[in-house]
Amino acid sequence: MTLANTAAPPRAITPLPTLFAFALPGLPLAAMVVVFGVYLPRFYVGLGAGFLAVAGAIATVRFVDMWFDPLIGMLMDRTKTPIGRYRPWLLLGAPIAMVGTWKLLIPDGSASTAYLITWMLVAYVGVSMLTLTVAAWSAVLATSYDERSRVYGVTQGLAVIGSTGLLLLPILTHGKVVLGKAASMPTICAIIVIAIPIAALACACFTPEHITARPVRARFGPKDFAAALANPSLFRLVLADLTLTLGPGTTAPLYVYFFHDAKGFSTAEVSILLIFYIGAGLAGAPTWGRIARRFGKHRTLQIACVCYAICQTTLMALPRVWPGHTLVQIIPTAIGMFAVGFCASAFLLLVRAMVADVVDEVRLEKGVDLTSLFFSLVTTTTKIGTVITVVIVFPILKAVGYNGKEGAVNTPHAIFGLEMCYLFAPIILVFFGGALFFGYKLDAKRHDAIREALDARDANLSLAAAEESLVGATQGA
Repeated sequence: MTLANTAAPPRAITPLPTLFAFALPGLPLAAMVVVFGVYLPRFYVGLGAGFLAVAGAIATVRFVDMWFDPLIGMLMDRTKTPIGRYRPWLLLGAPIAMVGTWKLLIPDGSASTAYLITWMLVAYVGVSMLTLTVAAWSAVLATSYDERSRVYGVTQGLAVIGSTGLLLLPILTHGKVVLGKAASMPTICAIIVIAIPIAALACACFTPEHITARPVRARFGPKDFAAALANPSLFRLVLADLTLTLGPGTTAPLYVYFFHDAKGFSTAEVSILLIFYIGAGLAGAPTWGRIARRFGKHRTLQIACVCYAICQTTLMALPRVWPGHTLVQIIPTAIGMFAVGFCASAFLLLVRAMVADVVDEVRLEKGVDLTSLFFSLVTTTTKIGTVITVVIVFPILKAVGYNGKEGAVNTPHAIFGLEMCYLFAPIILVFFGGALFFGYKLDAKRHDAIREALDARDANLSLAAAEESLVGATQGA
């Protein structure tokens, strides 16, 4: 086990077993993203909470929760313990996420709005700790421009396995466990709750935390943070992360409704189709990582945005299937879902990798390490995006008369409103996110120069610290 902090040579390649252990928390976290983002709103609507009540609860929780990430980021950047900066937060977040998940997926008594808000807050506090820890730790684990693409590609690929494994349950259990069915929630909850501590312990025990030389100033304050926010590269990334989250995110709370009522698939088939969307990340994440090493991260992200728009339009144009359809008729939609998911897998991967590059730029220019704080900004934009999508989309469904209860029959007018909600927003928002990177300056050449300067400064600081320690020991003798 590697519990002690270790100093690693600059630009070292992370061994694959270490990278695998580090990425393990992505398995339960990705499963929770699917359950909370796609199925939890529908689950509570089916329990009688109503569209407006569920939308209000999610908006309330996300509004409170989005302020937690910057706070925990600042505290994390100042954390110094015998087991490192990140491990305490990882080990603390795991049990909190477990309790919140258990109470949400196996509700006690009536599913009131207050109950939903309370336990969503608990669950998301734990998820925030886990997600922010892994994101910030990644920037320390990998320091070079290309190595970050590799690390984020592998971690996202493992996360895809977690999501896909959950979605395969209808097949693996011969239809006994189906996401979207209320009766299956206890089993799904047990899987997630068991996986969280195993993954967290493996990550904590087998992942080294490389020591970074102390910054020029050991402390930072609001003025330093405000100056860092003025960094044009970070500003673009935060805004782009918001739009690229909003784009595909608008489809998440509508996904089951759309493919079941508008496209004619059964609930089990809807889960299977989602496997193709999420599973595409297994191929997409490493592929986009390789493309980024060839063309640069921001150019690759723009390419992915254009491809996403083309594939999403094609998917929407596919005709509805009718009762009694054969497996062959599902194949075109499955291919379309795979193509859209392949393109969307680039967004999170490349934005997070670019944030790590900006952290290096600010550390060189300002003399402070704001790794966790900067990553908290993009995790916060993800939460803001979730609030916006649910708060806008669910009231629209209510306004057009759509009934979201399990087994409900909707009018053609209501289904048309559902289709319009699913169609327009993703493409427009993704195009806007890609356009933000015209004129982006922090490319591979610029980052290589930054890393060389940082490595030289860190080496000098380490040498000075060693000489100071030697002089102190001599004087003491």
